[in-house]
Amino acid sequence: QVQLVEAGGGLVQPGGSLRLSCAASKSIFSIDDMAWYRQDPGKQRELVAAITIGGSTNYADSVKGRFTISRDNAKNTVYLQMNSLKPEDTAVYYCYAVMKRGPGKYGYWGQGTQVTVSS
Repeated sequence: QVQLVEAGGGLVQPGGSLRLSCAASKSIFSIDDMAWYRQDPGKQRELVAAITIGGSTNYADSVKGRFTISRDNAKNTVYLQMNSLKPEDTAVYYCYAVMKRGPGKYGYWGQGTQVTVSS
């Protein structure tokens, strides 16, 4: 069983910053791609940023230039640095990891962490 433990959410004023982290528990699986998604109530979950095992990144247009995804493979951890936050960034943020074992790949979600941007 794989667990993804997220941390770093909270309340921040517009223009502020937050850093999210997501640590994957040690397991028999190896970690492949990792990503952050977010979801507002009543809306579909959307991709915010993704990073491959090799470090290639991809961002939603709405966060380009403001958010940075990174990972520490030695710690099985992915980060999301969020700067210049806007009220429309308010959502529950979910970590997602693709885990590999042999030829198989499996997707796992974190429990979510609330980010609220408000004055």
